[in-house]
Amino acid sequence: MSNIVDIILHLDQHLSQWIEFFGVWLYVLVFLIIFAETGLVVTPFLPGDSLLFALGAVAARGDLNLWILLSSLTVAGILGDATNYSIGKMLGYKVFEGNNRFFKKKHLEQTQEFYNRWGGFTIIASRFAPIVRTFAPFVAGIGIMEYKKFFSYNVIGAFAWVFTFTLAGYFFGSLPVVQRYFHLVIFGVIFVSLIPMLIPWIKSRKSKRA
Repeated sequence: MSNIVDIILHLDQHLSQWIEFFGVWLYVLVFLIIFAETGLVVTPFLPGDSLLFALGAVAARGDLNLWILLSSLTVAGILGDATNYSIGKMLGYKVFEGNNRFFKKKHLEQTQEFYNRWGGFTIIASRFAPIVRTFAPFVAGIGIMEYKKFFSYNVIGAFAWVFTFTLAGYFFGSLPVVQRYFHLVIFGVIFVSLIPMLIPWIKSRKSKRA
């Protein structure tokens, strides 16, 4: 666990080492990481926001091509969510078959109603919330959200997410103060990303106490 934390907080240093080791294959590696982080429900722990920021910072040094990163990782994000949606749609009814106390049919109906009303905003906004972005397309598939509607929001969300964090790393990652305290910046990126999850949790805790 300590090694994972060290990799995430010092991604710029580790990326430089990986560039020397993998060469151009690093583009394939980060493509697969972003795809898995958004496309597989079992891998929400993979770095997303912090990885994009670090990649942008490394690109600013000239070690990686910015436009290859932006285009390939946007495609990875789109394909990831599309895959996750398909898995949710394929497993959705099977999960709710039988008398299962964890997966009740009424929850499926509530999910479908929620996505019919707020689906677009949910798919786009969830891109900026770790863990949530991994489950949102899966639930969208279970909720039988129309794929054409989902796909358009998926594309917008992927573009916004990848371009925002990668370009932020590209323009700010080369600043001396950011390079000096890069681990703190990455920690800040992770914390800001968790805010959309923390606010509802805090509100639910306050309502329970009330």
